[in-house]
Amino acid sequence: MVKNRVHLDVRVGTGLVGDERVAVLEAECARLIPLGASRLHLLQADEDNESCLLMQDVEGNEFCLD
Repeated sequence: MVKNRVHLDVRVGTGLVGDERVAVLEAECARLIPLGASRLHLLQADEDNESCLLMQDVEGNEFCLD
């Protein structure tokens, strides 16, 4: 199987940081799971980037809630 070459970033936490951002990402994740998405893992904030949540659609394509 060939890995998907397109990776989408779905903006849900624009302008938010820290725990507030993670809470919004987790809420959107919870909304998407019943629709067929899968939660893979949370990528924690570092010096250069805010947290994002890596997910997968029903066909196995990865996307980030950002």
